[in-house]
Amino acid sequence: MPGKVADFLRATELEPAERAALDQGVTIRRGQGYTLRVTAVCAVHRQLLARCRSLDGAAAIPAQRKARREYENRVSTLGSPA
Repeated sequence: MPGKVADFLRATELEPAERAALDQGVTIRRGQGYTLRVTAVCAVHRQLLARCRSLDGAAAIPAQRKARREYENRVSTLGSPA
């Protein structure tokens, strides 16, 4: 998960399973930013993705919109919904 998405999700109200997945994620430094490696079932990733839909709006900066799209692409490759 891109760091901009992780930062946004940390500031929102999450379910206990979603919060636990974020808290147990491993931070990997990448250039100027970071990636959060989150190990969770597909359903949790889809829930997290649904919570960050507001990053598609006009209020989000372009980097946040791109980060959300990248995360969506990664989640879509995980397979069928659980």
